[in-house]
Order: sequence, then structure tokens, then C-alpha cells
Amino acid sequence: MTTSLSRGSAASPSAADTASSAPPAEQDLHCAPSRTVSRYARLPQLAGKGFLPLGLFARLPLAMLTVGALTLVTAVAGSYAVGGTAAGAVGIGSALGAPVLGAWADRLGQRPVLLFAAFFNTAAVLALILAAYLVPVGLDIASAVPVLAAAFVAGASCPQVGPLARVRWMALTAHGSKAGRPEDLDAALSYESTADELTFVLGPALVGILASLVAPWLPLALAAALTLTLVPAFAVHRTHLAVPVSGRRRRSAPAAADSAAPEPTTPKTGTRETSGARSRGMAAVVLPFLAMVCMGTFFGSTQTGLSSFSASFATAEIAGLLYAVMGLSSAAAALSVAYWPQRFTLQARWMASAVLMAGLAVLLLLPASMLSMVFVLLALGLPVGPLMVTVFAMGGVMAPAGRLGTVMTALASGIVAGTALGSSVAGQLAQHQGYSAAFLVPVCAAAALLVLGAAAAVVLRKGRPAQ
Repeated sequence: MTTSLSRGSAASPSAADTASSAPPAEQDLHCAPSRTVSRYARLPQLAGKGFLPLGLFARLPLAMLTVGALTLVTAVAGSYAVGGTAAGAVGIGSALGAPVLGAWADRLGQRPVLLFAAFFNTAAVLALILAAYLVPVGLDIASAVPVLAAAFVAGASCPQVGPLARVRWMALTAHGSKAGRPEDLDAALSYESTADELTFVLGPALVGILASLVAPWLPLALAAALTLTLVPAFAVHRTHLAVPVSGRRRRSAPAAADSAAPEPTTPKTGTRETSGARSRGMAAVVLPFLAMVCMGTFFGSTQTGLSSFSASFATAEIAGLLYAVMGLSSAAAALSVAYWPQRFTLQARWMASAVLMAGLAVLLLLPASMLSMVFVLLALGLPVGPLMVTVFAMGGVMAPAGRLGTVMTALASGIVAGTALGSSVAGQLAQHQGYSAAFLVPVCAAAALLVLGAAAAVVLRKGRPAQ
């Protein structure tokens, strides 16, 4: 691992190690840096003007899928239990399928994997709609097995646009002074976290509007249409050429060349990496993954607690608006990370954000009115966005060579799995003990993020190669 995991070294070793050997087609993707433009204005220069909006809207179907399945199956079956189980099947499928798609993208390249996932997922979502209306679904889970199976497949095959976009940014900014600057990756990852926040606020809202005004099947049909049109466009966008393909590289490189290749060097110091440091780095990837599970648990439990809280004052539907308040402040704070000082290392960022998040989460237990909750959520969102940016950057640093796509999709799947876990636990507490008990779950999740941050700092110090 690197001797100093500063934000300037946030690009993954795997991307950095292969940058110097990028073919001319990949080098064309980069432009000479201009110090006169803002950090976010640099992103279209690196990836092209169309990449940012394409990547933003191509990930919208994923944000619509879970809530869309919940809305559709609940409306057809007349059972919240069956609808919730269908949403859970989508989440489990996504959590299991995302790392598989990421591993395939590492080995085969992003373009063929995304094209396959786009067409397969479109068919799976349409099958879910048909199964919901054609298969008799009663109040018991057993009668909904075909629907649940379709929901699982739809979740497992959902294209992982957000994580793979991060992989592209890490590759695009890994060419040093010739193409990008260290702060370019900060700006890119900050933008990606903001895009995630926006889509996961817009997606459920769009599902609610379309389902209530037109029909419960329409949100999923729209998600399928967006997947079929936007994901292939993202797949073939020229930025995919910048990402090294491990399987293709292994097939084309002679065995003799592999045996003569020098040991990999760390990005900042150039010292040779020992096998012990590499093994610690591979094990250390578990820490960002667990952090994302805790982050998802925080999201899911907070949303569930807000539903119970708002129901005691008005109606449960207001919870979506309250949750959006936290999303907006989180997105704004994530954008600010690009302008944080370079000496503020990843470890320090993780610890500082987690401390603030854990402290502010306790405030969820205090509000006695809707207005006070709004102020709490505005403040609580401030450390959330930067912490997400930091954990994704840390995952990129820790990713083993040739496994960046696997790691990024695994981190995203951790959020999905954690959201389902947090919703389930907080839902049980809210049902039997009230919303105050439900809000204990995000408090514990934030505290766990702090512990994981400390553990990551220890592991990284032990993983530093000898000078």
C-alpha cells in the first residue's frame, strides 16, 4: 500500500499501474490540463460533455427498481408484506449480482458486460411486470414465488452504471500530469456521489408520481425503457477505452514477459510492494465494503424511522420529503470535497466525517416537531456525502490490481444490502417500540463507521512497505 494515502493518491493502484501502457486510443481521451478552469469544469474536458448527463440518467433505473417493485406488487397483491418481500428480493439480487457484473467487467471489459446487462435486465423487468399481473398472488408469500424470482433476477442483472463510471474516472485521472491532476479524481468522485444522491431522491419520487397518477406498472416500464436506451449508450461511450481489461491483457501477454515483469510499485513512493503488503491490501478491501454496508444501514433505518416519525405528526408519505432534505445537504457537501486541502488524507477524512456523523445522528432522538427534524436532517447530511466520497476513494486505493470494477460494484452492493438490513431492523423497532427506538439504528450504524475508519487506518499503517 502507499506510504501516504492522501487524496492525491486516491486513484487505484491497478489503474495507475496500467496507465503508462495505455494504447493511443485511450490517450486520445485525455486533454492537456488547464489551470484556469474550475475543478468541475475539468470533468467534461477529461470525459467529454455528454458523459456526465449520460452517466447521471443511465443510473436512474436502479434507483427506481426497488421502490417500483414494492409499489407494483403491493398494489396487485394487496399486501405490504408481499410487496416488501419483492423489494427485498430486488435488493438481495442487486447485492449479489453487482460484484459478479463488476468482476466480468474487469475481465471482459465494460462494454460487452453493460450491453448484456442492459438487454437482460430489460427483459427481467418486463417479466416482473407480467408476472405481477398474470400470476395469481395472494396474501401469502408462497403464492408470490414467480414474482419474487423475477424481482430477484431484475435486481441481480441491473447494470451498475454508477460504480463502473467511477472506474472510468479513476482510469481517466490516472495518467498523471499528461492528462489529469490529483484533484481531478476528487472532483469526479464528488460528482458521482452527488449524482447517486440525486437519482436516489428523484427515482422514488418519480415512482410515486407515476404510480399514483397513471398506473403502478408504469414506473417499472419507464425504468426498462431507460435501461434499454441509455445504458447501451453509456456502454459504448469512448471513456470505456481508458479502462484496462485484465483478461485481455493476460491473454495477449506472453508468459515469459509476465515472468520478467518487475514487481509493482506503490503510486507515491516507488518502493516495491511485498507479497505481505499485497495480501493485507486485499484483506483491507473488506473494510470499505463493511463501511458501505453500515452506510446503507444508516440510510435504510433513517428512512424507516422517518416514516414512523412523520406518521405520528401527519402522514407517512411526508417521510420522502424529509429524507430528501438530508439528501440535498449530503449532495452539496459531497461537491465540496473537491476543494478540500490535499494534506487532508483519506484516513483523516474518514475519521472526521464519521465522528461528525455519529454525533449528529444522536440528534435524531431529540426532535419533537417536523421543523426541528428538518434542521437535524440538514445538519446530518453534511458529513454523509464526504464520507461516501472518501470510502469509494479508499476502495479504489485498496483495490487489488485488475479488480477495480469488482471492488467498486461490491461497495455499491454493500449500500443496497445495508439499506435492506436497516429498513428491516428499524421497521421492527418502529412497529413495537416507536420511532425513537428505530432511530437508534442509524446512531449505531454511524458509530460502526467510526470504528471501521479507525480499523482501516491501523490496517493501512501495517500495510505500508518498508522503506
